Amino acid sequence: MKKTLSCTFAILLFVCAAVAQPGSSFALRPGDRVVFYGDSITDQRLYSVFIQDYVITRFPELHVTFHHSGVGGDRVSGGGSGPIDVRLSRDVIAFKPTVVTIMLGMNDGEYAPLTEERFERYTSGYTQIVKRLKTELPGVRITVIGPSPYDEFTREVKIEGGYNQVLQKFSAFLVELSQKEGLTYADANAPFVSALLKAKTLEPELSRAILPDRVHPSPAGALLVTAAVLRSWNAPAIVSSVEIDGAAARVNHAEETRVSDLAKTAQGLVWRQEDRHLPLPIFGMLQDPTAQLILRSSDMVQSIDQQPLRVTGLATGRYLLKIDDQKFGPFSDAELAAGLNLALMETPMHWQAMMVQWTADSDALLQTARRMLQASKHSPPHLTEAIAAIDNEDTVSQQAQLEFSKPQPRSYELIKQD
Repeated sequence: MKKTLSCTFAILLFVCAAVAQPGSSFALRPGDRVVFYGDSITDQRLYSVFIQDYVITRFPELHVTFHHSGVGGDRVSGGGSGPIDVRLSRDVIAFKPTVVTIMLGMNDGEYAPLTEERFERYTSGYTQIVKRLKTELPGVRITVIGPSPYDEFTREVKIEGGYNQVLQKFSAFLVELSQKEGLTYADANAPFVSALLKAKTLEPELSRAILPDRVHPSPAGALLVTAAVLRSWNAPAIVSSVEIDGAAARVNHAEETRVSDLAKTAQGLVWRQEDRHLPLPIFGMLQDPTAQLILRSSDMVQSIDQQPLRVTGLATGRYLLKIDDQKFGPFSDAELAAGLNLALMETPMHWQAMMVQWTADSDALLQTARRMLQASKHSPPHLTEAIAAIDNEDTVSQQAQLEFSKPQPRSYELIKQD
């Protein structure tokens, strides 16, 4: 029988969440090619892979492809993998993206109080990046991501005046640049800081694990950056949403899914369900105490990963929920009437989504190997053939992700426990 932290959180986060869809349509379009560009926070392949997972599991029909082009230590001038002109040509423009995300700034402030010289270098360098991308990639849609926080909130301030203030000034510039150049701005700083402050009030010691080295988010912390970007793209929170009147055996609400063959049984209810989408495959991560703290400290799940199931009108008692061959619960009739968030449970849909994630991880590693070969000062023999082989495997990997994300019908059953 499958029981989880999710059995508690799945109920709590559904009851507390507003799950209305955004008014605007999702920012990505059929056939988009997305490049994630940035420094070591992008090179972690955490928030960028989570975004890739979200898009492929939630919108498989769009056939969006992704490239990961983060390099540790990068600034607006480039870094150890090449100056900015080389980086943009080789690691962005070469892929002919229709969408580019940029996350730079953590290194540009040099971990020191901000000077006019550093600010000018950052603003002029960033402006030139945007200008070149728009010139060489006509029609490209650019999302600029405000630098995620430097942690001075769960531990003492070490840099005079506070280093996160430097990053916030960079973010303020990016807001202005976005308005001027028609870019999309994603705020990965202020909501993250809010979560850190709340986490500190709940569990002061554990809160430090969200940004363990003050700079790089933990995997759970990276979900906050993921949510920031997806919110800026008007990403819908809903995976699927179902409400059933158990007494009447009637479907009152079905969103992003098709419910069929609903019937009463001697023990409860049975039905079939075919969702259009899969949940974000983060169940395993959410078992980590740091991730649980983030769930309690932010609206991350409410923003991007809601799969509510509500069943009202049941006889008083406790029920097992069975999805295909997996069992969950038991849940009381009151808990089922309040609603479960299936996205936080280890469902068959979760395991299907995990297949997407595993191939996305492999895909990101392939792309890192490609970049390392290209950036090597000592080009290995047969470099062109090696890169072509990697590109072929990359294509196969992304096609596999789309195959794994195809919807599958599921059998549901509620079984009353004596």
